[in-house]
Amino acid sequence: MSGSSFGKAFHITTFGESHGPGIGVVIQGCPPGLRLDESMIQADLDKRRPGQGVGGTRRKEPDHPVILSGVFQGRTTGTPLTVFIQNKDAKSSAYSDIANLYRPGHGDFTYQKKYGIRDYRGGGRASARETAARVAAGAVARKILDRHGVKIDSFTRAIGGIAMQQFDADAIEKNELRCPDMAAARAMAAHIASVKKQGDSLGGVVEIRAVHVPAGIGDPVFDKLDADIAKAMMGIGAVKAVEIGSGINAPGMTGSENNDSMDETGFLSNHSGGILAGISTGEPIIVRVHVKPIPSIRLDQKTLDQDGRPAVISTRGRHDICAVPRINMVCESMLALVLTDHVLRQKTLL
Repeated sequence: MSGSSFGKAFHITTFGESHGPGIGVVIQGCPPGLRLDESMIQADLDKRRPGQGVGGTRRKEPDHPVILSGVFQGRTTGTPLTVFIQNKDAKSSAYSDIANLYRPGHGDFTYQKKYGIRDYRGGGRASARETAARVAAGAVARKILDRHGVKIDSFTRAIGGIAMQQFDADAIEKNELRCPDMAAARAMAAHIASVKKQGDSLGGVVEIRAVHVPAGIGDPVFDKLDADIAKAMMGIGAVKAVEIGSGINAPGMTGSENNDSMDETGFLSNHSGGILAGISTGEPIIVRVHVKPIPSIRLDQKTLDQDGRPAVISTRGRHDICAVPRINMVCESMLALVLTDHVLRQKTLL
């Protein structure tokens, strides 16, 4: 299957399906000598693990990673690094009644048209379950970025139209939605609970930030750092839009407002989101992703079966009500993969 690989100097290929034996990733380009064990990967996987939070799925996956290759005596060898995660709580019977129906908002129709066959159990390869493999790869990428002092974090800006009104960094770890505004977090949680009872779902907005990224990273003109970040984020199934820096607010600003002036201390603002001409400025890289509502909902919806006959569908498997905040760690991981790839590419030029 083409399209399952990402990156150049730090190259990953993910494999596996939602209801298959498991999922995993093969990483090529990881430098040798890096301290690595399963516990270091587990910490990131725990942050996107199913079965958490007010809007989370009832599927309970421990997501224990097993390193199959590329590590010896606790250090990477420089050879292909393979991480496998077993699926332990897949219940395929939930999809038997709708196996012949196209679920609205899912890739069922398009996968059938492209391949002439599809795995209807939870969406197969198109399932968000695949993102656990990306998080495993992102955990390895973070270890490389640690050597350069680069740190990545994220928070929830909005869910279902309810947006943060203030920023309190301490609040992020104090609520399960990872929102820096406690009042907004409480309103979001109540909204999720209400929509869940209705059998519907919600979307949201996540902001991801990377600090201490060295200036000069990025490859114009077609491999610009912001272009690769946008591609990475749009490669996450639920993401429908990506902003860098001022993003969608930039068109409403004047040049004098949007430009980042400089003096002897450096940049005086960061409307560029840490990237100019596709190259990092040394300022924090700021990315926002807009996440669509989960398409699997209990409400009746019109659809077609594989023979083109009209039908009505209600998806009653175990699904998230909102991908946020589980998707936050996926976004962090994709940013880590892009930055690691470009840091390693830059080294080949020096």
